[in-house]
Parts: sequence; structure tokens; C-alpha cells
Amino acid sequence: MEIPLSRYQNLSLDQIQSSCKFPCSLPGLNFREKPLFSGYCLFSGGKWTTQISKIRCCFVAQGLKPRPVPKPSKIEINIEKEETHLEVAEVRVLSSGLCTQIEKLVLYGRYQEAFELFEILESEGDYEVSDGTYDALVNACIGLKSVRGVKRVFNHMINNGFEPDQYMSNRVLLMHVKLDSGDYIEAFRLFLIMWAKFSDAGSRTFAVMICAAAGLELVFPGKQLHSCGLKMGFGGNIFISCALIDMYSKCGSVEDAQCVFDEMPKKTTVGWNSIIAGYALHGYSKEALNMYYEMRDSGVKMDHFTFSIIVRVCARLASVEHAKQAHAGLVRHGFGLDIVANTAFVDFYSKWGRIEDARNVFEKMPQKNVISWNALIAGCGNHGQGIEAVELFERMLHEGMVPNHVTFLAVLSACSYSGLSDCGWEIFESMSRDHQVKPWAMHYACMIELLGREGLLDEAFALIQDAPFPPTVNMWAALLTACRVQKNLVLGKLAAEKIYGMEPEKLSNYVVLLIIYNKNGMMKEAAGVVQTLRKRGLRMLPACTWIDIKKQTHSFLSGNKNQVQKKEIYQKVDNLMEEISKHGYVSGEKFLLPDVDEQEQGMVLYHSEKLAIAFGLINTPPSTALQLVQSHRICDDCHNAVKLITTVSGREFIVRDASRFHRFKDGKCSCGDYW
Repeated sequence: MEIPLSRYQNLSLDQIQSSCKFPCSLPGLNFREKPLFSGYCLFSGGKWTTQISKIRCCFVAQGLKPRPVPKPSKIEINIEKEETHLEVAEVRVLSSGLCTQIEKLVLYGRYQEAFELFEILESEGDYEVSDGTYDALVNACIGLKSVRGVKRVFNHMINNGFEPDQYMSNRVLLMHVKLDSGDYIEAFRLFLIMWAKFSDAGSRTFAVMICAAAGLELVFPGKQLHSCGLKMGFGGNIFISCALIDMYSKCGSVEDAQCVFDEMPKKTTVGWNSIIAGYALHGYSKEALNMYYEMRDSGVKMDHFTFSIIVRVCARLASVEHAKQAHAGLVRHGFGLDIVANTAFVDFYSKWGRIEDARNVFEKMPQKNVISWNALIAGCGNHGQGIEAVELFERMLHEGMVPNHVTFLAVLSACSYSGLSDCGWEIFESMSRDHQVKPWAMHYACMIELLGREGLLDEAFALIQDAPFPPTVNMWAALLTACRVQKNLVLGKLAAEKIYGMEPEKLSNYVVLLIIYNKNGMMKEAAGVVQTLRKRGLRMLPACTWIDIKKQTHSFLSGNKNQVQKKEIYQKVDNLMEEISKHGYVSGEKFLLPDVDEQEQGMVLYHSEKLAIAFGLINTPPSTALQLVQSHRICDDCHNAVKLITTVSGREFIVRDASRFHRFKDGKCSCGDYW
């Protein structure tokens, strides 16, 4: 039978090494100097003799306090202790009793108590332990999700002279890779020891080690594993193929991931999910969406992970129609109650102006986790519904859900957007007082923004100085935005200088200060900022706006007349400007907000947002809300114009710019004119 993936069959290690994009820096494992694999033999020299360093685990960190004897109330060990030295037979009896009790505790899911007895084995060191007891202890580690625990068990095996068989070694190896705090480097060390001892490895072992390479984001050892696996006849193995797709995707080699996927003899749900997630991970949203439709047409069964991935892709593409189809597919495939997928849809609908749909999905969920609550609270805040967000937060607490840092960030942002000062301060102070959650810099940034909205810039600056940690870029940026809105030149210049020192290459930081100078008529200082930009090689690019019409994405540049329907679009813009001028709009604002190039200064009437809105109004029914994505921060002129266009057209516009979310409706914006 011909081995698939022939492009890797004769791959030499030198070729792999030269094509590696990631430096390999595993201590004690120099993949560059010495090949990890060579056909069926991993080593050109003798056996691998390096022993694993002894690992001492912190009992306090693991929540396992040393105890010389078990509590009688929990479990009784009917063994008489003698003051004299134990005979060999008596040692075996005592060892057997402890091991039996440990196995029983693990069987009944009492993992913590099993480890308390294991501490006796560790402290005494004279007990004989069977493979069944070690297997039970590994199960306890899995139940406790403790990598440190499995290291303790493995060290006890080595120190006790126990030689784990291949099954036990594989279980220990799996523990190092699969848990959340996986130790991938140690996994490679164990794998090399296993290979030297058993001179063999099954397909599952290779799949686990490929996952370890993915965890390290090192493509070179992953390719070595791939090449060796092919030579051992694992080319058509589904588990290895799925692991390879995931590994290549996480290491940035999406083309290699696609090659592995194409060569799969049978494309499974996991395989499809892996390649879709790989494209989505690197921003290839359209490709990910196309793969999703190919998966649907292939007849492969989709699961809740499929829909969770694709709804995030739709969020990037700002495609409500595609998301609605995916939502219908979720329900149709029997995952309508899945907590992960439904939370993703709550988040999507909240971000794209469908807060009512988000709330409907949320209320129908039979179970909700903290992420579900966070998504809806943040959604209400983005839509200017600060009071509703606070009510949701209080309801969350009443139902016994424990808030986390993201929860407080969402509700504090909602208070900031809606100007709920008293409520915001009460929640901020309750974080450490009532919930034992220490505020982060982002929480302080929310409070700085809250003070900035009220014009309390001195208080905002004092809060930065009084923070229990060095001020971050986000904190200074919040103050800089407040200075722009409140036209405070002195503090604005100070905040900008602080930001320059932290992020000297970030264009938007210079732009906001440029606007402050412009609005204060300080042309000389503004010219100095422009000169600084040129010296640093930073260029203000033309703004671009995207709009999705009938599942097709259309892009617009300011003043560009190469679009389809250009005559109708420009005529529509002229008509809109004439109509909104009757409601107080004055075009041609002298100083613009977004980071755009100088040519756009004379194109105020035909900024990309206005062209996209005109195109949308022409090509959609009167009741359709329009979704737009802006590459820059929307300027004052367009912000004022769009608010008035909602009045004369009766339409709703959802705009996500480089700063935040805007929902324009009935002459108002959800940002409260603060962005």
C-alpha cells in the first residue's frame, strides 16, 4: 500500500532544518545539532542515559499538605504498628494495605485523600508499590488535573526502582501534554527515554508528541515526528493526521496543514474542524468560511466546535447572514442547547448590533457559565445600555455565579460608556472588598475613562499616580482620549509623551496628539508631530470601509471613483448631505480625527464611511440595518453625519472602527459621542 503524504517521505533532516521558521530552544534537547530521528532508529550512538532531574513539588501550590498519617475519620487502615523493626513480610503487608486503600479511594473518586496516603509512601520510602497502584495514582492526577502530581508519581517510580512498562510510560507522557499547564519539554525528555528503552512507539504516542510540538510552537521537531511517523507506516492514521494539521497550523505552516488534510484517506469531523480553525487562527477568514461550506456539502457530521469556530469567523467578516445560517445549522444538528456554541453566538450578536437576538439566545440557554454572562454584559455596555448591564451583573451575583476579572471589565466599561459614575465606583471598590478580585490595569483604565467623560481630568491623573502598579499604555491612552474630548492640551501632551516611550512605533498614539494640537490651533506643534512620524517611517494610510451586502463584501476608499455604481453612489452622497444640512450639519470640518493621509483633507464629503453607507442604502431594502467595518477611528465629521443620516433615512448603522463599537440609531450613537 502506498504511503500518503509523499512529499514528506524522503524528507531529509537537513531540508527540515533549513526550512524551520522557529528556533528550537529546548534545554537538553538540541534538535539542530543532533537529529532526533533517523529512520527507525532515533539515536546514532548508544542508549539514552540521561536521567530526569528529581522534581520536588510544592505541596502548598498543589493544595496537598504533608501529612504523616491519614485521618481516622476518613479511612481506617487496620494495621498494627510495632515499635520494633518490621520484618520483610510485615513491610509487604503494610505496603499492600496502603496500596489497596489508595486504589479504593481513586475508584470512588476521592483523589485528594488518595494523594494524602501517597505522601506516606513518599515520606517512608520503604514500601513496595504495584503497577496497579501507580496506575490509580495517575488516574488521580488526571482527576486533579495536576502535572506536578504526575511528576511526583513518576519520580517515586524511578526512586523506588519500579520500571514502568510502555502502557504506564504512555500514560505519564500523555499527562505532561494534555493538561492545561502541560510541560512539553519534559514530555520530549520522557519520550526519548521511552524510545531508548522500548525502541518502539504506537500511533497514539506519536500523536501526543506532535501535540507537544504544537504546544511549543516549534515546527522543526514536529516535522521530524511527521517524517518518522511516515516511515513507520502511520501516514494514514487519523489521529496523527489531525494532530499534524493542528501542529502545522499553530506553527504558522497553514499550507503544510492543508497538504496533510488533502492526503487524509477519510476526512473526519475533527480533521475538518482542525483545518478550519487553522485558517481562522491566522486571519484567513474567507478561506475558513469556504472550508466550512465544503465540510457541509461533504456530508460529514458537524459538532458544536464547528459552529463555535465559524461564528468567530463571521464576527471577523462582519457577516450577520453567514452567522444566522450557522446558528440555524447549530439548532438543526441538535446542538441548540450547547453552552460553548451558544455563548459564541451571544458574543457575536452583541458585537454586531443584534443585542435583542443575543439576549434571546442567552435566556434560552439551560445552563450558563461566567463567559456567557460576560458576553451579554459587555454587549449591553457596547450598545449604551449601562443600566441593563448593571442589572445583569446583579442578577449574575444573585444566581450564585462567581464574577472574574473579565466580568468586572465588562460591567465597568458599561458604566463608563453610559456615564454611570456612582455605580461604577461602587462596583470598582467592591472588587477587592467583596469578591477578592484584585483590579488590573484595564479596570483602572475604565475608571480613568469614566472620570474623563465627566471632565474630571485632574482626578483621572491622580488615579494613575495612585495606582498600585506602574501605569500602563491603556491607562495613559484613556487619559489621552479624555484630553482630546475635553481639549486639555497640557495633560494630553504629558499622556502622549508617556505613551511614546512605551509604544514608539504605534501610529494611533501620534494621531490623537496631532488632533489635540490641530483643535487648539497649534499648527507648529502639529507639524512637529508629522515630522516625527516621517522620521520614524510611519505613514498615515487612506481609510477603508467594508460593508457586507447579500453575502458579498465591498470595500471603499475615500474619494475613490473606481467602484461599481460610482455615479449612483456619489449622487446619493450629495443628496444625503443636502438633506442632513437641513438638520444642522455643516460639512468640511477643519480638523479631522482619523489617522488618514493628507489627500483626504479635501475629501470630507466623500469619506469611505459615507460612500459605503450610500452604497448600502441603494442596494438594500428600506428596513435593513447596515453593518460596516472601518480601518481607522471614525472622524468627527463622519460621526456627526452618520447620526443625522439615521434621522433622515430611518435606518440603523452598526460601525466597528479602530477604536470601538458604534450603533447609530434615531440620531444618536451608543458611544455617547466619546470615542
